[in-house]
Amino acid sequence: MNFANILSNFATSGKLRKKNIGEAGRHARRAIRNISFSDTVFVVTLVFLFLPLVVLVVYSFNDSTSMNWSGFSLRWYERLLSERGLWTAFRNSIIVAVSSAATATVIGTIGAIGINWYRFKGRGYVQAISFMPMILPEIIIGVSLSIFFAGIGIPLGLFTIYIAHTTFNLPFVFLMVMARLDEFDFSIIEAAADLGANEKEILFKVTLPICMPGIISGLLTAITLSLEDFVITFFVAGPGSSTLPIFIYSAITRKGGITPLISALSVVMILGTVLLSITLRKFLKYIAAK
Repeated sequence: MNFANILSNFATSGKLRKKNIGEAGRHARRAIRNISFSDTVFVVTLVFLFLPLVVLVVYSFNDSTSMNWSGFSLRWYERLLSERGLWTAFRNSIIVAVSSAATATVIGTIGAIGINWYRFKGRGYVQAISFMPMILPEIIIGVSLSIFFAGIGIPLGLFTIYIAHTTFNLPFVFLMVMARLDEFDFSIIEAAADLGANEKEILFKVTLPICMPGIISGLLTAITLSLEDFVITFFVAGPGSSTLPIFIYSAITRKGGITPLISALSVVMILGTVLLSITLRKFLKYIAAK
């Protein structure tokens, strides 16, 4: 190959590179122009939702108690370990959440199966009334339960919080189990009855295992709603029965704003929620696949 051919090939390759770069640039500009309004709204919504969390995480490492950054520090996370009132409130929240969610899951599952299986007078009214705690504002439920407990002489405490949380958790469990039952193939029950299974065996060996994804989803939803509830708990909680949301509210109002201690607690709760959600998502997929 002579020198003239080498120069010709080099010039041709340069033109091809420029052409490719030009085409890539045109495609990039076209992609930018094709960004739709929905994409823009989606990005703005994500920024609006997650930017406060980013600020919260950053200021949980602030050495100062004010919003002025004074240096990186882990002392607020260390202080969480020695905050006795925090751990008492956390223990109360766990006790109430697990017990009320378990009770609501049992009652809601039995109610959903009973309404789905049997036809009786007033069935529609029972089904409509069961959704009332989900529809009513929480402040109305909290005030009415507080008046009810005072009227029958039950002192406010963890027991009244347990009853209140069981009450507003019931519709969510009921709804999720009913949604699972609506997809139920009742020919399976007929086949089980033809094979000699009685009603109890059909319930425990056929119906409940098929409804298990809905039951577990209802249980987890009830636990989550109980842990984060503040309005209803505020009206039915008594002395010494503070839950985690009430503790956080008291700390904010007492100290005049969100301190780095509350920010550190919020970061720990966010991380715990993310890890728990990932674990339970895999678990629910495993249950649904069986």
